[in-house]
Amino acid sequence: MISIVLIEPEIPANTGNISRTCACTGMTLYLVGKLGFEISESRVKRAGLDYWDKVDVRRADSIEELWAMYGKEKFFYFTTKAEKRYTDVSYPPDAFLVFGKETKGLPEDLIEDNFDRAVRIPMRSELRCLNLSNSVAVAAYEALRSHDFFGILK
Repeated sequence: MISIVLIEPEIPANTGNISRTCACTGMTLYLVGKLGFEISESRVKRAGLDYWDKVDVRRADSIEELWAMYGKEKFFYFTTKAEKRYTDVSYPPDAFLVFGKETKGLPEDLIEDNFDRAVRIPMRSELRCLNLSNSVAVAAYEALRSHDFFGILK
């Protein structure tokens, strides 16, 4: 199944909303690096509603830790700096969709080193970016759609 990776998320409500998306889709949620909040904060819990027991949330110290476990070739990096659109990718069934922190996005060196798997969600050029939880939802459902929702989602 496809997984969501958040690198150093900062806003509790976004992570809560993303956890709800993961619960509804069966995706694992990886929280990587330093978080800008405590996972037990009420704002995180409230945004995830009563879905927390239905989502597989895992922690990792670094993206390198995940690469060591799963291999780099399965990771796709969402950034406004990419040339390739997220709809132009063939996601493997065990893909990892990677998103950066709300204020800075993904680290520049991570994008540069993995530019062949960097993708963007099209938007008006004069605007900065979409909300993180909205971006995750857009990407998650496109990746699932490309696999006919694995035959498990109604």
